[in-house]
Amino acid sequence: MHRASRLLAAAVLGVASLPTLAAAPPVNTDGWPTPASDPSIDLAQLRTIEAKVADGSLKQITSVMVVHEGRPVYEHYFDGDADTLRDVRSATKSVTALLAGVAIDRGLLPGVEARVYDRFPEFTATHAVDPRLRAMRLSDLLTMSTLWECDDQNQFSSGNEERMYVTERWLDFALALPVKGFAPWMSKPQDSPFGRAFAYCTAASFVAGAMVERAAGQPLPKFAEQALERPLDITRSHWNVSPEGIGMGGGGTRYRTRDLAKFGQLVVDGGRWRGRQVVSAGYIRAMTTPQAQADDDAEYGYQWWRLHFDVDGRDVAVWAMSGNGGNYVFAWPERRLVAVVTTNAYNRSFAHPQSRQLFRDYVLGALR
Repeated sequence: MHRASRLLAAAVLGVASLPTLAAAPPVNTDGWPTPASDPSIDLAQLRTIEAKVADGSLKQITSVMVVHEGRPVYEHYFDGDADTLRDVRSATKSVTALLAGVAIDRGLLPGVEARVYDRFPEFTATHAVDPRLRAMRLSDLLTMSTLWECDDQNQFSSGNEERMYVTERWLDFALALPVKGFAPWMSKPQDSPFGRAFAYCTAASFVAGAMVERAAGQPLPKFAEQALERPLDITRSHWNVSPEGIGMGGGGTRYRTRDLAKFGQLVVDGGRWRGRQVVSAGYIRAMTTPQAQADDDAEYGYQWWRLHFDVDGRDVAVWAMSGNGGNYVFAWPERRLVAVVTTNAYNRSFAHPQSRQLFRDYVLGALR
């Protein structure tokens, strides 16, 4: 059967009245409820995505899933199927933020004010650390507002992620980064919105994951499985590890599309999944509170983006996981809406604008 023509297995699920939904696993064992018709969703508008992918208007889209009111309403796979693990690159950072929340909830970390260098005494015992860096906290890592000279958008930056990847010890690389200087034309933290100077730094996310790993006393992928994935009925994933064996909290995890949607649902439901509190509601609120100005039209919480969409002249603010290639998990708590867009358009300039346009035009556009 051609992949673009697969319909959600309505006959298998006994819901033949839903011919417009696309393919889902024949046996639902992953925690999502059975799809049902939703009068507040224009499914014809969502199915327009399939035509746009077919005619090349939307490029390299691999899957789209939409969940409304906690129930899948649309699901389609253009490359692979429902069981394919999707490499969502830096969307991993948002998962790491959730893991930090679980570690805090369990008392493994004292809170987002935990001092970074205090967690790595073996480094501070052998390196002279600037007092300003010694004061740096987990919250600085999660909000991309550290004092490290680290900017992935600047190829000349000391902390650019590509420099880290070619070293043997990523943790030492990050902890040894110099203090950032501010040229006269640059905004200092005290002059920036929210009092933080944002600079996108994957090394910071890696260290945040290392803090969680050390606090948990087990590898980050193992803690993720036990603390987050298993409670979310996630049975398959893939995590990368650094050359020295530390879980990579900054990118490269792989999840099924249906499982990615669960992270968005956690945001929508205040940290709950199927009646179980997986992450505390208080942490979810803090994580999805703007903490830094990431761009002219985007704020940043704890490794979650707050994006803005113009819908009929109205500003719609949506939280999102975001990764290279235009991989997204969108979460709009006010409308209890979650959408996943996966792609393989890595390092392509059109990728992020395309995925955001898809969400605005076809997902938000399908809401009645």
